[in-house]
Amino acid sequence: MPNIASLLKSEILRLARKEVRNELEGLKKASAQYRAEIAQLKRRVVQLEKQQTRVSKKILKKPEMPEGDESTTRIRYSAKRLAAQRQKLGLSAADMGALLGVSGQTVYHWEAEKNRPRQAQLVAIAALRKLGKREAKARLEQLANQQAGQSQEA
Repeated sequence: MPNIASLLKSEILRLARKEVRNELEGLKKASAQYRAEIAQLKRRVVQLEKQQTRVSKKILKKPEMPEGDESTTRIRYSAKRLAAQRQKLGLSAADMGALLGVSGQTVYHWEAEKNRPRQAQLVAIAALRKLGKREAKARLEQLANQQAGQSQEA
């Protein structure tokens, strides 16, 4: 007859294995479920990234339309043409800047093609193209008078 201690030991081992097996089945099911959820989430992320890429490409393809009356016509800009216009009007860069609402240094940068005017400034440049020499001088005097009036009030 076998030793009671060895019988007890083998029975405890058998029961322990049975309990471990039952616990592992639950864990395996949960693990399989989690893996399926993770795979589904990864597929969803890939799908959303593709959708985001498509949308961003569509947005980048759309040309920016300026607001206001100039939205129907595009204003062309040329640094050489700006310099020629300034020379034609007989204005310094500082005077040209005063008419456009920017500094003289900004006008130099535009003419040197270091910078490009913004849309609002392009509109002002387009309006300046329609001015003659006398009108430009008259506007400069008007601006100088306004500035002098403001400085006297202060």
